[in-house]
Amino acid sequence: MIDEFAKDNLHGRLRRDRQALLWKLDGLSEYDARRPLTATGTNLLGLVKHVATVEARYFGEVFDRPSPEPLPRWQDSDGSDLWAAEGETRDQIIDFYRRTWEHADATISRLPLDAPGHVPWWPEPHARTNLFAIMVHVLGETVRHTGQADILRENLDGRTGLRAEHEKQIDEQARAAHRAKIEQAARSAGRVTA
Repeated sequence: MIDEFAKDNLHGRLRRDRQALLWKLDGLSEYDARRPLTATGTNLLGLVKHVATVEARYFGEVFDRPSPEPLPRWQDSDGSDLWAAEGETRDQIIDFYRRTWEHADATISRLPLDAPGHVPWWPEPHARTNLFAIMVHVLGETVRHTGQADILRENLDGRTGLRAEHEKQIDEQARAAHRAKIEQAARSAGRVTA
């Protein structure tokens, strides 16, 4: 009974955060969806591509259920799973992510939480694992990258939140006053010496 509750809860959160990650692309130009927004080149569409690849590998290879479509090599030295090449469209990457969901969801539905798996890219003895551990791991990766996407999107146009229906109209004056208050607190704390 607790296993089904845990599985359903983790799976529901994964589904929620998948949608939140995709929502971060809504309304953006091709340039803004792809452009590097940090010193290391982190970008919104690349985060989607990376999370799709993570899900495909962990809910595929780990349980001997490889993705039905070809995957990029795991963590290529050029980081190709973290950005969209010129020839890759936003729709292709989003469709890849959605197909990955279907494959991952089938794995999650078919296997019990204690189903054994093996992560060949993890060192032994950690490489031997189970569905529960992989669900927690992938959920953590998805949440991490969705949080990154939230910050990147906020820096682009001020949009924040989990999904569109939670978004409020941005009050620029209130936002600027709040930021100024935090800035003042930081400056004051910086003048305090021990």
